[in-house]
Amino acid sequence: MPAPIRKSLLQFIFSGAYMKRWNDKLRPTELIEIDKQAHKMIVAWLLCRLDGEGKTPAQRLGLEKQVVEEGIFDYLFRLVITDIKPQIFDRIRENPGHYRRLATWATEEIRPVLLPVGGDFFARFCSYVLNPRPEGRVADILAAAHTFASAFELRLLKTLSGGPFDEELKDIEEQFLKRLDGLASLPGVADLAFALGAAGEDTTALARFAALCGQLRFQKRWSQTPRIPETSVMGHMFVTACYAFFLSLSLDACPARVVNNFFCGLFHDLPELLTRDIISPVKKSSSELSGLIREYEENELERRVLRPLRKDGCEDIATRLSYYLGLEVGSEFTECAIRNGKVEKVDFTELEGSCNMDELDPKDGEALKICDTLAAYIEAYTAMRNGIASAHIQEAFWRMREQNGRRMLGKHHIGAVFADFD
Repeated sequence: MPAPIRKSLLQFIFSGAYMKRWNDKLRPTELIEIDKQAHKMIVAWLLCRLDGEGKTPAQRLGLEKQVVEEGIFDYLFRLVITDIKPQIFDRIRENPGHYRRLATWATEEIRPVLLPVGGDFFARFCSYVLNPRPEGRVADILAAAHTFASAFELRLLKTLSGGPFDEELKDIEEQFLKRLDGLASLPGVADLAFALGAAGEDTTALARFAALCGQLRFQKRWSQTPRIPETSVMGHMFVTACYAFFLSLSLDACPARVVNNFFCGLFHDLPELLTRDIISPVKKSSSELSGLIREYEENELERRVLRPLRKDGCEDIATRLSYYLGLEVGSEFTECAIRNGKVEKVDFTELEGSCNMDELDPKDGEALKICDTLAAYIEAYTAMRNGIASAHIQEAFWRMREQNGRRMLGKHHIGAVFADFD
């Protein structure tokens, strides 16, 4: 049985950890592409949930599926065209001939990486990339999320002494606010736009949650071990979400399962915003300590995230977050489905069989844990390839390889994926 996902795709997705944003500006901290993409997709999810109110489950799923897929398409395209300044890229898009040449070149560059995922998937990617200006509800949601995440970064830049004297920053800020104003018909966008210039206590719970998530970009992983490149908790969440998306496709998961796995990956480390990154050896040092940490995480999630959202009328968002974080079944890495309105534990065999249908809203557990481990594995592998071979990095790398070398997920030999990295 071939490996479900390939080394080339995993490394390509991770390469966004090298892409520095706003690299012509004085920055308080490095701003990295995968961090921005994580923030963008979190905001896109919030806007999807709000826009989906009143829609049928099938309509809501269709909206979320398209947002996830096109969000990933956009990220992959940006990885190929790398650091073209946004103003220059906008000028290119205004000339259909110039844009098509750029987009055609980009699709050929990425063909060897994406074609193994499936011909239909690659065809959809090409169709998306070759369209210079996508239109419709999905395009508006992604545009609003992109603008908010970028404007959040701009606020960080303005905190430096040089910020107020940079005329370009003022122009960019005006453009961001103008774009959000043009998308204000989308539920939630007006709240997000207001939050960019207001004090935290004056904003809605939705806007405060979006801003709170953005703080995960400041929290570095492997904090006591030098690495190149460094990755944040936020960037790791996005990489894990992308791996979960592609692994789900290889498992022939139903659309609901694919979407749920992506967003579970995107939120799986959200509690670390409240507890910081507690390394696995500490978490697993005793069952009592592990249980205590979990209890503290859930209490803080309830106090700082879920309760404010419910109090402010965002019950649906709070309920969905609880599902992604596995609060009803004990862990985000527990397989589950929803029967008769109740969240139930299932096993992987059931997910692959009777539960692999949109109506049951299934979500993987073991597969998501594999993706989380793969993201950490590539962080360690890349650091060693870049000359950072500390004892801690090497120990973690070989431990993950040994623990997963013979691992199977259904009929898929996951160990083959880990063995590709030598």
